[in-house]
Amino acid sequence: MSAVTLPSFIEMYRQLIAAPSVSCLEPTWDISNRQVIELLGLWLSSLGFKVEIQELEKQAGKYNLLASIGPEPKNGEASGLLLAGHTDTVPWDEGRWTRDPFTLTEADNRLYGLGSADMKGFFAFVIEAIRDLDLSQLKKPLRILATADEETSMAGARELHRFANLKPEYAVIGEPTNMVPVRMHKGHTTDCVRITGRSGHSSKPAAGLNAISIMHEALGYLKQLEQELKDKFHQPAFEVPYPTLNFGHIHGGDAANRICACCELHMDMRPLPGMRIETLNEMLHAHLAPIQQMYPGALEVTAMHEPIPGYECPADSALVKLAEAISGHRAEPANYCTEAPFVDALGCETIVMGPGSIQQAHQPDEFITLAEIVPAQQQIRALVQKVCG
Repeated sequence: MSAVTLPSFIEMYRQLIAAPSVSCLEPTWDISNRQVIELLGLWLSSLGFKVEIQELEKQAGKYNLLASIGPEPKNGEASGLLLAGHTDTVPWDEGRWTRDPFTLTEADNRLYGLGSADMKGFFAFVIEAIRDLDLSQLKKPLRILATADEETSMAGARELHRFANLKPEYAVIGEPTNMVPVRMHKGHTTDCVRITGRSGHSSKPAAGLNAISIMHEALGYLKQLEQELKDKFHQPAFEVPYPTLNFGHIHGGDAANRICACCELHMDMRPLPGMRIETLNEMLHAHLAPIQQMYPGALEVTAMHEPIPGYECPADSALVKLAEAISGHRAEPANYCTEAPFVDALGCETIVMGPGSIQQAHQPDEFITLAEIVPAQQQIRALVQKVCG
């Protein structure tokens, strides 16, 4: 396949949307991203990129791709630009979508489809932006990274160390920001708090140990933790300037006339950049210590996924300044979470900036607007030209 037969932008978009790549902790929803990775590998190879595809060690059937072109850096120094994104999507709600989520639909000056904004479509933007550049004349390497399972465990981003000599100077993660640079965001932890009591007949409360009642006490201590996080930590740049705690799911018991033997709470916390995940865990266990003392062996806290730290790129960094100049927007913080901490760990300046709106992420009838396509492509092309020559 030669560069001249590379599909059009719309055709690339159509094929990406048509390739299901749902990642979900529920196995019946989970789908391999291999089809998307193979499409990207084919297209990028046609442009002269060296393509490396790796199956994840911790997630069989899921794949990362790294495509590289341009001069190799000398002496292992950091060099060039990494354009990164994830290939997976969240599941879809068939009852709320009014269109087939896997068919790219153009209507109302929009392109609809699952992953159109978040964020498989980003790869079509990148390829379209560089297809007419003379990539043989690059002065610094250009790399394109496509990862797996960002929407669940971030398993792909956790295995970037497996790509040898991946040392970019700058990295841009193409999550939907309306091409506004994002230079910092909060982290994310998810914990399961489980209370195990003893069942019994509801007519004799003392014959059992009611897990719902104990969870009610535990929630009181967790509300104290929520307030302490708000009082103790502060970053005024964020819309919500403190670490948050959310009670997202709770379930307990099986019948009104039985003493509840088990109650389970799923909660998340979002630390500020620079906060140690260990600090959150220590505070969580300290606040729940009275429950452990009053009801020995009844309380268990387990992490539901590996934690994701917050991240920050300095406001005066070269990449932030360049992105602000190209986009015409000041860099902002974001409350949501991305793969940026793991990419940042490669030792590069890292920002988040891509086409589409975060308001469309995880929504039925997800879309990007036609009006943003050409400007976003031009800005991505400018980034490549400014960094790589």
